[in-house]
Amino acid sequence: MRVFGAVLGSLLVLAGGTPALAEPGWSPSAIAWTTCPDDPDSPAPPDGECGTLRVPLDWARPSGPSISLAVARHRAADPAHRLGVLLADLGGPGSSGAEFALSPGLFSPEVLARFDVVGFDLRGTGRSEFIRCEDTSVPPDDEPGDRAQFDALRSYSEKAVSECRARNLPVFDHADTGVNAEDLDAVRRALGEAQISFLGISYGTLLGQQYAEKHGDRVRAMVLDSSIDHSAGIERFLGDRATAADELLRQFAAWCDRTTACALHGRDVLALWPQALAAADGMPQRHNWLRDRVFSDMYGPDWDDAARVIADTLAGQPPVTAQFEYNYASIRLAVVCQDFDLRIRDFAQYRALHAGELRRGPLMRGSTLGHGEAMACLGVHGPPANPPHRLSIPRAPQLLLLNSRYDPATPYAWALAIHHQAPANTTLLTYEGSGHAVYPRTACTRSAVDRYLLTRQPPPHDISCPA
Repeated sequence: MRVFGAVLGSLLVLAGGTPALAEPGWSPSAIAWTTCPDDPDSPAPPDGECGTLRVPLDWARPSGPSISLAVARHRAADPAHRLGVLLADLGGPGSSGAEFALSPGLFSPEVLARFDVVGFDLRGTGRSEFIRCEDTSVPPDDEPGDRAQFDALRSYSEKAVSECRARNLPVFDHADTGVNAEDLDAVRRALGEAQISFLGISYGTLLGQQYAEKHGDRVRAMVLDSSIDHSAGIERFLGDRATAADELLRQFAAWCDRTTACALHGRDVLALWPQALAAADGMPQRHNWLRDRVFSDMYGPDWDDAARVIADTLAGQPPVTAQFEYNYASIRLAVVCQDFDLRIRDFAQYRALHAGELRRGPLMRGSTLGHGEAMACLGVHGPPANPPHRLSIPRAPQLLLLNSRYDPATPYAWALAIHHQAPANTTLLTYEGSGHAVYPRTACTRSAVDRYLLTRQPPPHDISCPA
């Protein structure tokens, strides 16, 4: 991680002479841009700048305690034709927006020429009050088979959430996406911009949606790539993802059937799959490790790896799984559990919900992502701070939605739901392939996004890009 510069406490003028916008209420201090320190693992580009911005801990008490957000900027390569600021969030939750802004290779040269790409670390991530839980005990199986196992899992989760919250106060109680949307507007104001463009991927799309709801008139253009549906109740949160996981497994089987390089080519993949799961369950690794590994391969998708892992498991040779430093398992307690109502009352409700997962996704045993988040939230009490609701963006311009037809994390059904909730403000681009995140996949997907960002003109109607 980089070291970010400090904020100049009470300055109201941005470095470079651009005045901060005069708006009612809380006023931002300037972002004191500095050269990013050298980092041998991730060198900053020569036109990259780093800084911090102090914002209220609680936006309902703007004069109360404050926290510091890490911000970074990659300046437009063609400043004479600069179109403004493009803020980007890669989701997670847990990714570093500041780090991404310093290596924005996702974007085309045309976009990088015309925009300052800006990213900030959302609360609890990167250099913005990083949330980390320290529980090292072995958790119970998150698929309890009876009431006693369910009660044990609930007790474990309640203890884990309580200890994580105590360790990470006060930011733990002020990290949901509704709060982050206000932080996003604080960055806009500190930059002195009347409007911003925005690209969010995966969980970053919820940040964009909530910003468009709260500050739609401040949006120049917005791309939502692989969208979270904030209107989903717990049944759809689990069921839609379970269906999507099974659809991806069928896509994998079809790929393997037509691809001679597949390690399982010429064999009935869907028939082998339950055999592989049974073999994996007999190995010393944690329960469902094979399902989870193949599910992660669906994001790419990396069908080569999925095939090799299944073949190795059937041969009795489980692969070694690498571990990475990433605080998603911690920060989801403060974010996802407050953005969605994932409270499960008792074992009877859990049993009904899990039966629904298995009914909609029998091949993959449900979604490792949806199920894992719901069970992690088992120990969270009280209503969500940022309750789910249907999208309402009457003040926003036309937004461009992108989604894969087969997406394991943000099902295509969610993009359709969002499109139906705001038909007058959204245009949908469907990538007719598999995987998570669409923008850089093909010339068709990239050109549609670039044209929209550069001209503010979305496609004249919903469009489809081939796989």
